[in-house]
Amino acid sequence: MTEAAYLNGGILLAMPGMGDQRFDHAVIAMCVHDDNGALGIGIGSILPGVTLHGLLADTGIEVGVAPDAPIHSGGPVEQQRGFVLHSAEWDGPGTLPVSDQWSLSASLEVLRAIAEGRGPAHWLVALGYAGWGAGQLEGEMRQHGWYAAAGKAGILFDTAAETRWRATWKGEGIDPSHLVAATGRA
Repeated sequence: MTEAAYLNGGILLAMPGMGDQRFDHAVIAMCVHDDNGALGIGIGSILPGVTLHGLLADTGIEVGVAPDAPIHSGGPVEQQRGFVLHSAEWDGPGTLPVSDQWSLSASLEVLRAIAEGRGPAHWLVALGYAGWGAGQLEGEMRQHGWYAAAGKAGILFDTAAETRWRATWKGEGIDPSHLVAATGRA
């Protein structure tokens, strides 16, 4: 494991005042972080008007027993590409184990399994992802951009998207109302 791999399976929280409005109050489940860069899936906001049933219809998959669910805004990169963050007990073609708590799948097989009732016990679907080149995320973290929090399945699967940012901070023992939008230099 490289030194950069420490964020795999963690959650990135956007710091107040980070300067990039696309990531205001962002909550990102980190899936890949190595010497080549990083990839995470946004789990802090929902795409208005986009649902799982609509996505299944668009991909030609029968809804079956799948409950309708909102689709998350996974990030600004490849927003037409779908990802499923799910509990680690399910494994299918192309599944990437992220931690002992969750995995990432990007194939239609996971959507078919969810629709047929043989999919993962817990899941959420996102369109797009957040990506960083080699060393880019580390630089943004040094410039008051991001905070690395522990990855907890309860945040992903049992907490409403609109409350994940605050809930993750609180899970770290930090009251987010005490955060400031600027840092000093010593």
